[in-house]
Amino acid sequence: MRDMATQAANTGKFQDPAKTAKGEPRATVPLSNPQTLWFNTGTLCNITCANCYIESSPQNDRLVYLNADDVSDYLDQITQRGWPITEIAFTGGEPFMNPAMCDMAHVALERGYQVLILTNAMRPMMRKSVQAGLVDLVAEYGAALTFRISVDHWSPDLHDKERGTGAFQRTIEGMQWLSSIGARLAVAGRTVWNESEAEGRAGYGRLYTRYGFDIDASDPAMTVLFPEMDESVDVPEITTACWDILGTSPDAVMCSSSRMVVKRKGAEKPAVLACTLLPYAPEFELGTTLAEAERDVSLNHPHCAKFCVLGGATCSA
Repeated sequence: MRDMATQAANTGKFQDPAKTAKGEPRATVPLSNPQTLWFNTGTLCNITCANCYIESSPQNDRLVYLNADDVSDYLDQITQRGWPITEIAFTGGEPFMNPAMCDMAHVALERGYQVLILTNAMRPMMRKSVQAGLVDLVAEYGAALTFRISVDHWSPDLHDKERGTGAFQRTIEGMQWLSSIGARLAVAGRTVWNESEAEGRAGYGRLYTRYGFDIDASDPAMTVLFPEMDESVDVPEITTACWDILGTSPDAVMCSSSRMVVKRKGAEKPAVLACTLLPYAPEFELGTTLAEAERDVSLNHPHCAKFCVLGGATCSA
């Protein structure tokens, strides 16, 4: 059930998967070109951020750890279904809280996929056993493995405002270590700081230069700036007419090209979700198999409008 703030801001909206509050046909998105399969490695995290869309924390285990066998099973299903997947991506929580993270990455890399790992590059990643595994992966697979580091703002003060005192420096130390082993780095930031995108990218550029990071601040795939995901903000519903009005296409929306695998606490099997941003919304759970997950997705949530259609954002590389 959605929180009261969402309901208050969008009273009457996002209730019927087929129609908007005005009775217009709601837009849907087919899985037209699957390119990325996401795995949520679990919602446990080493820190608690001020604004985390998935509510990750050291206590949140609503999504439990996946393992290498889980990943292998879904990679087999990709082959069986003939999906043209090129990228396997891992998110959390903090993926390196999961003791199987390096093994899961290896399973995907050895099958020839590009692999993306989202991480805060802090203490879980810097454990000796994890570092040893990452050294081996980077040495064997090189640029096929990308680490997208969460750097909410290029300044320490604003980053730490989100993630806690000292978080910026610990993340920089993790990035420096990754850089030292030749890892391919990208960054995920936020656009909530009352600065233009150009100003933000210039700030990240200065940060990269200062520490010698080989990351392109002007490339949206390497420095990804996400809009705020605030469910309490009133947003318009997306109708079938919106595609022409906005001059865009269902193929541009994230759920046309990706799905996410999670395992809920107490569940017998993992489940496949339509969206990486909606891990707890039951209407976006499509089944336990990729075959079941091939059905169209109804854009029946504020994130669908604000983040994906109007914001033009995507979590993929």
